[in-house]
Amino acid sequence: MTRVYNFSPGPAALPEAVLRQAADEMLDWHGSGMSVMEMSHRGPEFMGIHAEAEDLLRELMAIPSNYKVLFMQGGAIGENAIVPMNLIGRTGRADFVHTGEWSRRTIAEAAKYGRAQVAASAEAGGFRSVPPRDTWQLDAGAAYVHICSNETIGGVQYHWLPDTGDVPLVADMSSDILSRPLDVSRFGLIYGGAQKNVGPSGVTLVIVREDLLGHALPITPAAFDYTLQAENDSMYNTPPTYAIYIVGLVLKHLKAQGGLAAMEEHNRAKARLLYDFLDGSRYFRNEVAPADRSLMNVPFHLRDSARDAEFLAGAKARGLVQLKGHRLVGGMRASIYNAMSLEGVQALVAYLQDFERAHA
Repeated sequence: MTRVYNFSPGPAALPEAVLRQAADEMLDWHGSGMSVMEMSHRGPEFMGIHAEAEDLLRELMAIPSNYKVLFMQGGAIGENAIVPMNLIGRTGRADFVHTGEWSRRTIAEAAKYGRAQVAASAEAGGFRSVPPRDTWQLDAGAAYVHICSNETIGGVQYHWLPDTGDVPLVADMSSDILSRPLDVSRFGLIYGGAQKNVGPSGVTLVIVREDLLGHALPITPAAFDYTLQAENDSMYNTPPTYAIYIVGLVLKHLKAQGGLAAMEEHNRAKARLLYDFLDGSRYFRNEVAPADRSLMNVPFHLRDSARDAEFLAGAKARGLVQLKGHRLVGGMRASIYNAMSLEGVQALVAYLQDFERAHA
């Protein structure tokens, strides 16, 4: 069996060790005679899987005891509605920092449930950077301030934590959660779809400070009410059991690799290798401000876009797949999440070098 180097932005590559363990346990989990997919979510087997996944997440992220961990459904796009349903009712308005397409969607969705105010925007600069904190015009009466910590399409990432005073900071961390250590206590709420760094699509992680519970709008469906889900250990309705199981395996793997500090070192090494090549290239370019470049998603363009299809075909022939850029921006994009090996990025850079020599 030959596995490719998968640069997909999501669903993304998973650690091979995790996939092998899941395959080994597919028909019979730990002598139960059942697949995890067949278990009752209220049976002792899955309850143990669920509890272990939460414990591992708390340990790896050093989540304080006054935060609830929820395993939700609907992805980050679902949370674009669920977050304001649960939080915006505190004051009726919220602030947003606009750094790209995912921020735009978040703002548009939140506007259905309250006043969504753009406190800062990188639009004038083509979404190539994070607006400096001193340009943000924050409302002291906002229910929360929302950021997208890593924009997968534009390749822009926060490398600093904004101070928002007494107003809770909310972050969509779908594409960089668990990629580096983080001070969770600086946030009121963190959420993210699992399918980049944590597991398969189908489960969404929500980490919410307890004092923010209890403010859901009357229209909030019961399954999306954080308070009800917290009171029921994320089992008010049937949770995505198999996805949670895989999340637990990924978390075990991360712990065995040395935790988030080791992941950050790994991710920085991969990103440095790729950006160093792009910066020295005469044929390829990355347009993101260096201080705000993503360690997770690296968009780049060929000098001659007419060769895009040829580039992708050549990459696939070398076992380098899912490099096509998002349809909104074109070009190419290499997503180098936790599970992408250094060897994979080295293989990509070798191909970029060969392509440039042939066409520059």
